[in-house]
Amino acid sequence: MKISLIIGVALGALAVAGCNQSPTENLADRVENAADARADSMENRADALDQRAEQVRQAGEERADAIAAADRNVAAMSQEQRDAIVANEAAAVR
Repeated sequence: MKISLIIGVALGALAVAGCNQSPTENLADRVENAADARADSMENRADALDQRAEQVRQAGEERADAIAAADRNVAAMSQEQRDAIVANEAAAVR
């Protein structure tokens, strides 16, 4: 949705930019529009990263809940086993 908006704005800006603008103004507009498009792209990637971060948090909460619910004898685990669980390299509960 944002991409189509960006394209629409860019096309509109190009149409307006071609009307009675000096080459300097035209170049300045193109630079500004390109920077806006790059910034929008960065914001979209940041939004996607925020969503992924929330999924990681949720998975961590679910793993922690599973460990608490299983009431395993954590003291009998080696430090290596506990570290692997924390690093998400081993199942939280089997």
